[in-house]
Amino acid sequence: MARIDELIARGRTFSFEFFPPKTDTEQDRLEQVLHELEPLNPSFVSVTYRGGRSSRDRTTNLVANLERETSLNPMAHLICVAHTRDELVEILDDFKAAGLDNVLALGGDPATDADAIEGELTYGEELVDLAREVGGFA
Repeated sequence: MARIDELIARGRTFSFEFFPPKTDTEQDRLEQVLHELEPLNPSFVSVTYRGGRSSRDRTTNLVANLERETSLNPMAHLICVAHTRDELVEILDDFKAAGLDNVLALGGDPATDADAIEGELTYGEELVDLAREVGGFA
């Protein structure tokens, strides 16, 4: 798939953004929507990330399926708050194993959950550097 930084450098792009489904019903609806939007040939599609293990898995599964089963060019969102550096490396490794070239690296909103851990990275820029180091992501 194309690297998004290269697509943007070539000129105008358009994309769609999706939230990972939380239920089987949402998954079925998303698959229908993807089927309807795919012929529009967007430059890329992005999948949001909220943190937490279940959202992490849903984001990873969705972008992996998009990469494998469609002609769409997926980009996964990733936030650095509430993750250790090792967790972020693991997530990036999962993205790379799924065949992804593109990650939207964000700082993320501070965790409000009392049980949430404090992340080791503070700013999106640090996550950008880590993503390049770990997987050469755009």
